[in-house]
Amino acid sequence: MGDHNASRTELQASFQHWSRSPQIGEVYLGLDHQIMVGIGLARNLWLQGYPAQATERVRETIKDAGRKNHPASLGLALSWAPGIFLWIGDFRSAKEHADWLLSHARTYSLRPYLAVGRGYKGALAIGQGDTRGGIEDLRNCLERLHAMRYEMLNTGFKLALIDGLTAIGQAGEGLALADETIRLVEESGDLLYMPEALRVKGAVLLSMPQRRARDAEKCFIQSLDWSRRQTARSWELRTAVDLASLWVAQGQRERAETMLQPIFEGFVEGSGTADLQAADELLTVLR
Repeated sequence: MGDHNASRTELQASFQHWSRSPQIGEVYLGLDHQIMVGIGLARNLWLQGYPAQATERVRETIKDAGRKNHPASLGLALSWAPGIFLWIGDFRSAKEHADWLLSHARTYSLRPYLAVGRGYKGALAIGQGDTRGGIEDLRNCLERLHAMRYEMLNTGFKLALIDGLTAIGQAGEGLALADETIRLVEESGDLLYMPEALRVKGAVLLSMPQRRARDAEKCFIQSLDWSRRQTARSWELRTAVDLASLWVAQGQRERAETMLQPIFEGFVEGSGTADLQAADELLTVLR
């Protein structure tokens, strides 16, 4: 729902409980409570602006899952890990864990995780320049997940697909998918993605043959507002870079620096991550 402060409080309390427990609690089919909480914490840490801690937590959670010698628990951890590394911008780790997920899913016939793994590979392909191949993988992934009614990760995959469509000049299709994704986020309550969905829509609007800069600016400002209400500092930074770049192109350099600088300075870790590097490079140009 995007209430990250409350989420972190509950996740940390739960994590402490399971860490102290002499016996690991299990839910139906052996899915480990501690694994779910660890993944939730890793996602929460990234969203709130702690990428280094998020990386440490996801790696420790995968180690914990591996030690349990339970295929479903490891599959659960691996099904979320590549997405966290993609958020961070660590493509190497994202690929490593996506490949591991696919291998693990084939070995233990975990069909939904096979589709999830292909989705991550598609998102990676788009990020690394194989845009058409990535689009095909993502479309196949979404079709299979829908058929299996396993759609928890669909919003993130759709946003990656929109990036791919925009990159190959299919802005009209990308805009239609962005509007559909925002509508579904509102209807389903998957609100943690709202800031990013609005940012992605803004990027599509800027890429259209008739550039819609005013509409894009509105999307970016709405994204910033959602980010701040959710205390989602990583989404806020990503949007701030896009909005500052738009203002720079319009000759509003001072306005861009005034907006971006305090957001960038609010981060105390993760200077090597992709979003922070992008912000630093833009600020260097503006100074």
